[in-house]
Amino acid sequence: MYVHAPTPDATSEVARIVGSFLRAGDVVVLAGEMGSGKTFFAQGVCRALGVTGAVTSPTFNLVHSYDTESVVVHHADLYRLSRTTEIADLALHELAASGGIVLIEWGDVGDDVIGDHLEIRLAQAGADDARDVVLRVVGGRWDLRWPRMVAALKPFESTDFEWDHE
Repeated sequence: MYVHAPTPDATSEVARIVGSFLRAGDVVVLAGEMGSGKTFFAQGVCRALGVTGAVTSPTFNLVHSYDTESVVVHHADLYRLSRTTEIADLALHELAASGGIVLIEWGDVGDDVIGDHLEIRLAQAGADDARDVVLRVVGGRWDLRWPRMVAALKPFESTDFEWDHE
């Protein structure tokens, strides 16, 4: 699905909608160039899930965990990892399997080892604050929720979308 968010508020709303569809055990990969809005998007998802404190980039700690009333949200960053074997050391599968939700910035570097996930690829679009977003599922975990989420994101859908961001 292709989405266009013309403002930061629109990007936050897209993140809120995505967050409302997340369930314990889900893994979300946030991909895009430096400055594309991965952490900003993660902040919106975390707010939708009930995180009340500051949500910061886990670049140097690799994983931050946030408790909510219903689930623990684990926010990881793979930017500094040089080998996919290092991803296993973070135990992200175990964090999801234990009932958490895992958001992974720069997660596309580990696509081959992450397993079922929702991928959200962000890019700046024209104006500095606008974002183009591509959402796709990998694996079958989202089969039942995907059509409902697509319907909820319909106001932001872009039908004349050409992904020319590299």
